[in-house]
Formats: sequence, structure tokens, C-alpha cells
Amino acid sequence: MFDALTRQPDDPLLALIGLFRADERAGKVDLGVGVYRDETGATPIFRAVKAAERRLVETQPTKAYVGPEGDPVFLERLWALTTGDAGRGRATAALQTPGGSGALRLAADLMACMGTKGIWLGLPSWPNHASIFKAAGLEVVTYPFFDVPSQTVLFDRMMDALSGAAPGDAVLLHASCHNPTGAGLSAEQWRAVSDLVAARGLLPLVDIAYQGYGRGLDEDAAGLRTLLATVPEALVAVSCSKSFGLYRERTGAIYAACGSAETALSVRSNLAALARTSYSMPPDHGAAIVATILGDEALKADWMAEIETMRLRITAIRERLAAGLSGRWQVLTAIREQEGMFSLLPLEEADVLKLRAEHAIYMPTSGRINIAGLKSAEVDAVIEKFRSL
Repeated sequence: MFDALTRQPDDPLLALIGLFRADERAGKVDLGVGVYRDETGATPIFRAVKAAERRLVETQPTKAYVGPEGDPVFLERLWALTTGDAGRGRATAALQTPGGSGALRLAADLMACMGTKGIWLGLPSWPNHASIFKAAGLEVVTYPFFDVPSQTVLFDRMMDALSGAAPGDAVLLHASCHNPTGAGLSAEQWRAVSDLVAARGLLPLVDIAYQGYGRGLDEDAAGLRTLLATVPEALVAVSCSKSFGLYRERTGAIYAACGSAETALSVRSNLAALARTSYSMPPDHGAAIVATILGDEALKADWMAEIETMRLRITAIRERLAAGLSGRWQVLTAIREQEGMFSLLPLEEADVLKLRAEHAIYMPTSGRINIAGLKSAEVDAVIEKFRSL
């Protein structure tokens, strides 16, 4: 019966990882995989994470199931970190999920159960977004967000498009450090989007996966907090992969900010039922680490200090790239103002393949580069190779 299946194309990023590993050239550079790397090229474990794990080894009393909803302490502390005063006292349904992708899929399934017909997705977007929503049966409608050649946010066109969205439609918004462009909305633009979403009766789904990597922990959540203070309902998908370095632990959460406590109970029961028929129970280890860190003043302070060091390193590399690449593309001075791990360069597929073949520089054919994966010692060489195009 398996013969009825046809082979699916390989995931482009996973295929790129294989090509990079197989390349035996010295000095090869990986600009594709979305993980933070330090000056040695390693993806480190946070000091606070290691300390929390040691504590858990000594004190954790059981490995029994946590239940479909997950760890309530983790959910409460992560919501407070993400939303601050905007989330305090808000009627909220929350569920722990297997990573940010699991949170998005659960949100998509919930919207399908609610009768949501379509979700508006800004382009360019993270490649997996559209696939997740389509798999849940939602219609994906797109709006222009970023112009690669000019490296500018197309805010007016975004607003015009969303003005045509039907009441009840959902709209996906990136809270900060936009993947794949690194370009975000200003405070004024967030207020305008929030007002439009509320006026049109849209349901915002906010993806926040890089808190702390852009301008700071509170600054990176400011737009989300503005939105929550404006709209009656919202969904928020949170990932701990980057902010806590818990990539392989698959630690995330989905939150529904509701209009009443009664509605929140109904939403929570539906999310739990959807989770039960999908993965049943979320993994606990990563959530236990996050809850431990956020519940201990010393661990939290150390975690905040380390993520700030990482943010500043990324910012410094952005400065160097902006200065070096602007000699080839003047518009790439914008890299300096963009935030987080990624930028999307104005490259043709032929340019990307040439960099791979001639210089062992690996990146997706879209032109997205992971700035957070560069070592300082590699920056000048990368600039030189890009300028040669």
C-alpha cells in the first residue's frame, strides 16, 4: 500500500545542511541554519539553562505526564515575560506546545474549528508558515510586507491590503526580528495596525520567536503589547528555541487573549482537545528549565545578561556587514537598522549558487542570511565574496 505514495521534495533547508556537511573545503561558511553561534562557531547552552538543569536533576520529583495543557507555572511566567503589563489580568487560555511551530499549528487548528476561512500572511515570510496553515485547511491570503530590492517595509501597501480583509479573517504578524527579512514595524506603525485590526474585526495571530535578539526583551515585545491593549481577542504563539537556546527541546506555548474568563475556559478546552488528538502531551524538560529560570532572580538576571551579550554581538556584525556590503549594494545600509538573526539580500538564485560553488558560502536561494551564525573572523571574507558578485 505504501506504493501509492509519491516521494515528496526534500526540505530546501535540510538539503542545504547536508550539502554543507559534505563540503570538505576549508573556510566554508554556513549562513543558512537559523541558530545563534558564538565566536567559536558553536551554538552554546546558556549558563542559566545549565544551572537550571542541574537543579532539576537534583529536585525534580517525577517524570509523569504533565497533561495536554502542560506546565501552568511555565505558562504563567512565559506570558508575564512576553506581555508584561498588557497581559496582566487578561482572561487568557494557554497551552504548552512542542515548540513555536507546534503553537502555530495548534492555533491554525483552533481557527479551523472556529470557522475562520482565511489567514493573511505577509510576504516574504518564513517558508513553513503557509504550509502549516494550509495543512489545517485555512485559505492563505497574502499581503505585501517587504520589498527586497529597496530593503523597505511596504507599510502603506500592507495597510491597503488588510483594509480589504473580511471581518473574522485572521492575520499573522511577527512581533519582532521578522523572519526572513529582519525588518520590523515602528511603534507608530504598530499602533496603526492595531487600530486597523480592531476596526476590521480581524483576529491577530502574533508569532514571537526572537524576543531579546532585536532591541531588548521589553522593546521586542512592545508592538505585541500595543496590540493586546487595543484588540478584544488575539492569539500569541511563543517559541523558546532562540531566546533560551532550547532548539532541540521543542519548547513553546500558544495563548489566546479572550474577552471573558468564560470564553477563555472554552478556548482552553478546545486547544486541549486538539492537542490530545495530535501529540497528546507536550515535552516537559524545556518548559521546566524556563520556569526555573524565570522563577529565580539570580538565574533570570544571568539569562538576561547573556542574551544581551548575544544581541550586542549580532548588532556589531550587522554594523560591519552594512558598511562592507553597501559598497556593492547601497540599499544594504538597511541591514544596520534591521533586527535579529536574519536579513534578506537582493540576490538572484544564480548569485547564491555561485557563492556556494566558488566560495563555499551556503545560504538559501531566497537570499536569506543568518547573521547570528557568523563568526567575527569570517565577516571580512564574506563581505569580499559578496562584493565580487
